[in-house]
Amino acid sequence: MNDQDNDHVILLETRGFVGETLHDALDEVHVISKATQCEKYLYSLSINPPPHHIANEDELIDAIERAERVLGLSDQPRAIVIHEKEGRRHAHVVWSRIDADRLKAIPISHDKRKLMSLSKKLFLDHGWELPKGLQAYGGRNPLNFSLSEWQQAKRLGVDPREIKQSIRECWERSDSKTGFIHALEDRGLFLARGDRRGFVVLDVHGQVYSLSRWSGVTSKDIKTRLGAPDELPDVGDVRTRVLGEAKQTLQTFIADTRKSQQAELLPLNTEKVRMVSAHRAERAALKQAQERRWVEETQARQARLNGGLKGVFDWISGKTRQTRRENEQEAYFCLKRDQHQRHVLVEAQMRERLALQHKFRRLRNQHTQERASLARDVGRYLKSFGDRKTRFNGPVPNNPTKAFKAMRKGYERDRYRGPDLSL
Repeated sequence: MNDQDNDHVILLETRGFVGETLHDALDEVHVISKATQCEKYLYSLSINPPPHHIANEDELIDAIERAERVLGLSDQPRAIVIHEKEGRRHAHVVWSRIDADRLKAIPISHDKRKLMSLSKKLFLDHGWELPKGLQAYGGRNPLNFSLSEWQQAKRLGVDPREIKQSIRECWERSDSKTGFIHALEDRGLFLARGDRRGFVVLDVHGQVYSLSRWSGVTSKDIKTRLGAPDELPDVGDVRTRVLGEAKQTLQTFIADTRKSQQAELLPLNTEKVRMVSAHRAERAALKQAQERRWVEETQARQARLNGGLKGVFDWISGKTRQTRRENEQEAYFCLKRDQHQRHVLVEAQMRERLALQHKFRRLRNQHTQERASLARDVGRYLKSFGDRKTRFNGPVPNNPTKAFKAMRKGYERDRYRGPDLSL
């Protein structure tokens, strides 16, 4: 129910619970589970349509009901929440695994295989292009990352895909240990000997990344190409080198880059806040109008049923049953009408939000290129310290900023030759 990270949060349904709120429903399942030995008494699932498709409520519910059938959770209590974030609409559903009549947990086996098969059917049913992961099971995208990797990179304010892609590309474009080290350092990354994980990579902040995990390469292949890590400096030595020699100058440039990029994002973030606020107000106004109209229409339908002696006569003649059937049919059409109105509003707002998200994406791509350029400068700067006296043909400036400026002049004079990147 977090509406801070999401543009909109909708509790679409709570089925089979006494409580009406999501927290009450989950507490209810927890209490019932105490009568069993089941520890994993909930099953949760995310429904994520492709980015180009704006799913309506019926499509999301259809996918959820098909999932619960293959999982064996039909008619089990469930709660559905819809999230809208960065121009995408997706749903989360959670079921109770506890059979309340028998007080036993419903067994679920091979759920990943079943859900993969269902996902492929849903893509084919809607005519969407199959992702590579569904075209062949096990063909995992090497740029995919785990939650721990995402959290580690998020603390630095850098997209983890940038880090993982950089390490992966450095590995693919090199065929030797020396070539890999040069390729890494050209991007501001440094190979080191880890305490427990063999080979690790450090960035300009001194943050450590496992080479096997972040490159997607097996430990056996790494050992074949790089040999033993004993000849490499350990993490402490590399971190001292990176954070010591570059602390003042590099952190200043990095901070300036981040500051300027945040300033460029500020107008878009302001527009996002305004848009989300306006969209929420529109949805709230529509909800109030629909609720008010629903009450009026319900009262009008109820007024068609006569009371007193006339009502008894209508009941005997069958008119009451006919009127109730007509009321039920009319109520259903009114319900579908309201649902359609909500989807029309949601679709219009989502298209407006997607247009803004395209601006975010273009600016973020520009920022990624700027950070890559800065990282290359960082790598060249740090590598130059090893023999900078020879390169400058004179005394080394004590001020790190002057040293960096002198090094940039050295680039222009073509005195500095970078590593051979054709390896």
